[in-house]
Amino acid sequence: MIERPFTVTNPSGLHARPASLFVQLIQKFPGTEVLVTNGPRTVNARSLLSVLSLGVTPGTTISVRCAGPQETEAMEALRALIEGGFGE
Repeated sequence: MIERPFTVTNPSGLHARPASLFVQLIQKFPGTEVLVTNGPRTVNARSLLSVLSLGVTPGTTISVRCAGPQETEAMEALRALIEGGFGE
């Protein structure tokens, strides 16, 4: 299991489009569980509605946890997406 904090820096946080990109990226790693935590709430990152329900705004630090056979690859892909500002 790998866990890492990320600060969401894109101007709109994890609204519909970035959250959708996040969930779509995770689908490329079917055997890997990915959880996202914002404050006291932890959700399964494969669910778009769950990710949106976290209410992640710009400047929020979230924790991403990956566990499974492709955990390293999944974390690296998510790092690139988040640190790249979700292409915004």
